[in-house]
Order: sequence, then structure tokens, then C-alpha cells
Amino acid sequence: MKASPDRERGIALILVIWVVTLLLVIAGSFLYAMRTDVRAARNAALIARADALAQAAVSRTLIELFKPQGGPLVWKREDAQRKWTFDGVPVAVRFTDESAKIDINAANNELLRSLFRRAGLGEEEAAKLLDAVLDWRDQDSLKRPNGAEEPDYAQAGLKGRPANYPFQSTEELQLVLGMRPEVYQRIAPMITVYSRQAGVNPHLAQRDVLLAIPAVTEEQVDAFLAERASAQAERRVPPIFMAAGTYASYAQVSAVTIRADVSLDEGITVSREAVAMLTPQYPRRPFTFLAWRELSRGRVAKAQDSAPEAGSGR
Repeated sequence: MKASPDRERGIALILVIWVVTLLLVIAGSFLYAMRTDVRAARNAALIARADALAQAAVSRTLIELFKPQGGPLVWKREDAQRKWTFDGVPVAVRFTDESAKIDINAANNELLRSLFRRAGLGEEEAAKLLDAVLDWRDQDSLKRPNGAEEPDYAQAGLKGRPANYPFQSTEELQLVLGMRPEVYQRIAPMITVYSRQAGVNPHLAQRDVLLAIPAVTEEQVDAFLAERASAQAERRVPPIFMAAGTYASYAQVSAVTIRADVSLDEGITVSREAVAMLTPQYPRRPFTFLAWRELSRGRVAKAQDSAPEAGSGR
């Protein structure tokens, strides 16, 4: 039986509608994919720009710190932070002399034990962690009473083994048996492997570092910090922190950690951290990078309003 013309026209219309709908879906998917690719490429370009600015900010900070101390425009290590605008983009840097931290290779047993207790460990757990750290960095395979050597790591199901060598980075401390993530996160800003000093520099150390010194009280630390801030404001010689005793080392070292935060108007923020060694004895190579760290991307806290302006980078 032959279909009627109206029926044939209806079928043809339905086919046309389906074809048009299919083409619209394909076109929409193509446009969405193209828009996603364009957005991804734009974000990658913005991140690359912010990354380049962050690296430039680190290099500028090193150059400023390399200048001879004493001038009115010289960046002093106790200032700790600077901010400026570079190519129309806000840049904030924070720098820390490594002498202001506790060297996990050079610090003596009492200072390390006190550091672990400051991070919230009890006396027994702090003693165990201390022995495990010492077993990791010594050159033998003899186990301390509360320590850990290769059989203990194997028994705990860990693939890592003690290096029997000084720590090459602070991150390596996370591999030590008994080092919990939350403990490492608390002490990470307070430790270093670059100062090579048994003590810390009270003229530059933060409050938490000073509180990690054995037998030091909060009242002593707060009183010292107030006196130190007053001396810095009045450009006087910083005071001596008598309570620190033999755990104080007032010499600055050549290593410095610099963090640079760059924020673009598009909402992209890139943070980079570098550890560098100043080498004024080699004028053609005034500094050497020891480590680079890519910090998490996203929005970060802006530098405090009290941070001194460093001038335009244009």
C-alpha cells in the first residue's frame, strides 16, 4: 500500500528535525570543547606569567640581600618581607635567614627533643623520635635504645631505610620511623639543613623557634621579642637573649629561604619558594640555588600591610 503524500512529508520533516538536532549537538559539543581548550590555554599562559614573575621576585630579593649592609635602602634580613608592583602585578616576598631555624643535622639532642615536645609530643614519644632521627643521620647500623634501624622499618612495613647519612632536605625527615604528618607540619617552618649551626639566631628567629629552646618560658620569649622589636624600630643593636644560653648563635649564615607570592587580577596566584646560598666571594656568581619548591596554587594570604614597599619593578 502506497503511503500518502502527507505521511511522506511528515516522515521527511521528522528526519530533517533529527538531522538538525544532531548537527546542533555536534556543533555545541565542538564549541564547548573549543571554549574549554581556549580557557585551559589562557590559564596555562597566566600561570606561566605568574611563575616567571615569582622567579624574578626571588632573584631580585637575592640581589637586594647581596648588597652591603648599612645603607638606608638596603633590605635587612630582620625586615622579613617586602612587597611591590612588577609589570602591574602585585608581588610579595618573605625571606628568612636559615640561622633563624633549627638545623636537624647540627642541633644537639636536647634541642631536638625540646622541638619535638613543642610540636605536641609527650616525653616518651619525643625520646623515641629523637633516637630514630639520630639513627637515621649517623653512619652506623647500631640501634639506639629507643631508635630504629633497617629491621625496624621492615617490620613496620616501610619501604624506606635509614640513610645513615645527614639529612639532605627537611622533607626527608618525614621518612623517619615515628614521624607523624601532623608533627612534621608543625615543625617544618622551624627547621633547616642549611645553617650548619648547633643553635639558632635569636635576632632573627620566630617565636615558635625560640619557644623550642630547652627551659625557655613564654614570658621570657615575649619579653625578648618586645625588646627586639623596640631595638629594630629605633635602629639600636639587638638585645642578647640570655635565656637561650648555649643554644643561641648570633652569626648569620649565607643561606636564605625566599617565598614569592604573585597574584593576577584573573584570580590566579602562584607561590614559589627557593633556598639560596649567597656567595659574595664570587662576584660573577653572587648566589647559588640550593632548592626550589612549588607551593600550592590558588589564593594565598596577602603580605601584611606593614610590609615595606620595595619600589616599582617597572
